[in-house]
Amino acid sequence: MSNWADLTNGKRIKYLRGSDLTQQGLAEAAGLSLALVQKAEQDRGELSIGSLLKLANALNTDVSVILGQQSPRSGMSRDTRAAVRRLSEAVHDSALGDWDGVDEPSTLAGLRAAHDRMCAVYWRGEYGELSELIAKVLLEGSARYGQATGYQREQLGSVLASTYQFASSAAILLGQRDLALSALTAARRLAEDSGDVMLSALLESTLSWIHLRSARVPRAVAVAERAALRIEPSFSRASRPQLLVYGRLMISAAVAASRQGDASAADDYLSQAHAAAARLSGDEALYGTHFGPTAANTEAVGIAVALGNHGKALKLAAHTELPRSMPKLARNRYKLDVALAQCEARLYDRAADTLIEVGLDAPEWVKHQALPGTIGKRLAKVSTARVRRISELIGVPLVA
Repeated sequence: MSNWADLTNGKRIKYLRGSDLTQQGLAEAAGLSLALVQKAEQDRGELSIGSLLKLANALNTDVSVILGQQSPRSGMSRDTRAAVRRLSEAVHDSALGDWDGVDEPSTLAGLRAAHDRMCAVYWRGEYGELSELIAKVLLEGSARYGQATGYQREQLGSVLASTYQFASSAAILLGQRDLALSALTAARRLAEDSGDVMLSALLESTLSWIHLRSARVPRAVAVAERAALRIEPSFSRASRPQLLVYGRLMISAAVAASRQGDASAADDYLSQAHAAAARLSGDEALYGTHFGPTAANTEAVGIAVALGNHGKALKLAAHTELPRSMPKLARNRYKLDVALAQCEARLYDRAADTLIEVGLDAPEWVKHQALPGTIGKRLAKVSTARVRRISELIGVPLVA
């Protein structure tokens, strides 16, 4: 594709429409005539502001994108663009107190149930349904939160804060850093107001991840370490939520340290995570965040890969069992680490099979990951034809 700003409005509309939506389909979705859509794509005549707004809404984008002032996210499907927009509207409207249309919000019990469904959907990587559930909890929960008092207000605050955290995590996965930070800012305020110390600490693990994805690695380490120190448990007397949150933060610090090549620090943080996991003795979840022996073991593999210890990573992987209860996305993120280690060990057939497993198991999620491209480049040195076949099979472009 040429420089986005150099294209005409008509070419931008045609590109955004893509091959999965006909001109007739776009006309119906926008409430416009087919003739107007055809003229728009052929750059015949000027579009009114009203028509531009209707087209932008139907294409799940902004007018600024159609006009060339902003570029669309590369590789994002229409459904994913719709999910991103729904996320953005839910986060900003709820935080600004704009929940028009919410006549009778769900009860606290109903919002908790929707929150639990949201957590499950997030870990399956289904962004369309995820954005709908996040919007429901944030808009209805915010409307009820404004009228609540006492215990109910505290509980609603925790549910809302956790939902904003998931909105933040989804946004950073989809490449929307500013939206992720906006959601996390709202989450922090609510968690502090509700007095939920463990949730406040968990939010810092998400902030650490945002910094890591933004290549601000020292800050990612510092954020996780500071939060962990604030809740550092006495292992003989610690509550299970305290052990879970502390272990999760130590994992965040270890992962970030490994990304800057600090093996000593990564090992120290990882040993603390293993100690917390051993004390828990089983996998648990708090506000949809998972930690336990499985997380400690699988993250250790990824840390070894990041440090270039591929032989160690494969040895660890050989002794790591993945329980059926392990969330789909966590399992597949771990498998991508294994596939990269297999590539580095020249186990190309096994790496290709592992990559295919991931692509077929989490087709929408894998499109937003960087590792498949890295693995594809390694495999292409052996067989470009095979990588092209893998690309077609999993729907992810791995080679140019």
